[in-house]
Amino acid sequence: MPLVAVRNVPQEAAQALISAGIPPLLARIYASRGVTCSGQLETDAGQLAPPETMLNLREMAGRLANAIASGRKLLIVADYDADGATACAVGLRALRAFGAKVEFLVPNRFEYGYGLSPEIVRLAHTRFCPDILVTVDNGISSLEGVAEASRLGMETLITDHHLPGTRLPDATCIINPNQPGCAFPSKHLAGVGVMFYLMLALRAELRERGAFATREKGKGEREKEDPSPITHHASRGSSEPNLAELLPLVALGTIADVVALDQNNRILVHQGLARIRANRMQPGIAALFQVARRDPRRAAARDLGFALGPRINAAGRLTDMTLGIECLATDDAARARDIAVELDHLNRERREIQSGMHDEALAAAEVRDFGDSYTLALFDPAWHPGVVGIVAGRIKDRYHRPVIAFARGNAGEIRGSGRSIPGLHLRDALDRVAVLNPDLILKFGGHAAAAGLTLREADFERFRSAFEETVRAWLSPADLERIIETDGTLAPGELTRETVEMLTAPVWGHGFPAPRFCDEFEVAAQRIVGEKHLKLTLSHGTSRMEAIRFFSTDAAPRRIRAVYHPMLNEYNGTTSVQLNIEHWEAI
Repeated sequence: MPLVAVRNVPQEAAQALISAGIPPLLARIYASRGVTCSGQLETDAGQLAPPETMLNLREMAGRLANAIASGRKLLIVADYDADGATACAVGLRALRAFGAKVEFLVPNRFEYGYGLSPEIVRLAHTRFCPDILVTVDNGISSLEGVAEASRLGMETLITDHHLPGTRLPDATCIINPNQPGCAFPSKHLAGVGVMFYLMLALRAELRERGAFATREKGKGEREKEDPSPITHHASRGSSEPNLAELLPLVALGTIADVVALDQNNRILVHQGLARIRANRMQPGIAALFQVARRDPRRAAARDLGFALGPRINAAGRLTDMTLGIECLATDDAARARDIAVELDHLNRERREIQSGMHDEALAAAEVRDFGDSYTLALFDPAWHPGVVGIVAGRIKDRYHRPVIAFARGNAGEIRGSGRSIPGLHLRDALDRVAVLNPDLILKFGGHAAAAGLTLREADFERFRSAFEETVRAWLSPADLERIIETDGTLAPGELTRETVEMLTAPVWGHGFPAPRFCDEFEVAAQRIVGEKHLKLTLSHGTSRMEAIRFFSTDAAPRRIRAVYHPMLNEYNGTTSVQLNIEHWEAI
């Protein structure tokens, strides 16, 4: 049974926010998430971290500007997830608008695995014969791939955000906010964010070189100063591309990659969502909203993370991410619609595969009786390699343990995808395993919360033991207790449409969690709807309210203590407040 706790609210910070005009309920919520002043809530593009603080950004922009001027061929090598797909689409759209000769290649997960491998470099050389490779969302650990590119006469420009290893590849230039010596303040920038910053720097470089035709300023006119790096300086007769048009893609990739939403990322997502709501988005994003049956006029981060992101990811999980990139890169609305429909079908297939694997993984965990183990490592030769990461996440949520699920890869190898809990940096744990067992892990990479690795199939049990030993040394029993953090109680009078709209307006996500509350209720009525959800009528004092618990048909006890978030429910033209119940316990 998880422990339900109320987040600590620093009263000084909450009072400072109230004094700045923030409603008391929101001030309490923001303060509990580390916000100390209203300036940290700014969503204006002018508050973005300055590009000049990113190591090597200006150098890489200059190299790309030179390549465009000399007509050299560029090839973007993308990753096969939604972050990689959106980063690739941002690069393709911007570089083509700047006049570059650019194409893209994304490794097939099942043939080549992740990153700029020597095999994918040789394929790139054979198929496209580029002068320069530009990686997006990968490359920081591709020592052999970069060496192979040099051998074949190609330069390599690496744009990535993953944590680097002890050695950096010998690339022509590297930008990564997490590489040693980089002073860029937002270390949580997604791969698409890194690529967006590069395109901003490239536009600034081209602007300085006079690459964009401009009209002469009239008498009395002068250049307005604007602190925003996104600022579009075009006027009548100018050919300067408006890179703000790419923000919907940046928002999608940032949310889908589940990076921490620090202020810089919240600004990028806010700006992207604003354009989506105003119907200023790419045809592919519009088509994905349509097939997901979501209204873009009310777009929220949740729509990007739970509706659009999985449909893009389905291409990389089951077939080839080329399809997802084409959806985001095309300006042909009919073509975008056709691809979105295909992605929707793939996502339905992914759900079916995932459901079966999830049941098998639960059964395997119960049969093995992991008991007091600190970790779960699972392998089934029949599992789909594109879905093991999702399954690991689901099992992690159930057992509150770091979980790595493996499927068969190339001959004699297995590929694992892991998900971690707060308190354990998964990539660092794998690094420790590799240091103590030099010949065990063939390759690995990732973040604090998620990572991937490759082993020899014969070494699975050895890895399981080594992983358990490492994690057991780093965590305590208290770390294995799941804690559901809430924002306290809501009075019945606060459960209004206005309150729900106020709570859902900000950008929430990983590292900046959406508000949820905890209260005691009497269950007045309950019934199953849609064959898999429980609809309830709850009493709270003298008030009655509707509630729902999705994907659960277990009957509720007469009195419950429930963790929930309020939402708006539209039915037959009527909008009402409904509680979405995440957890309950009998009282």
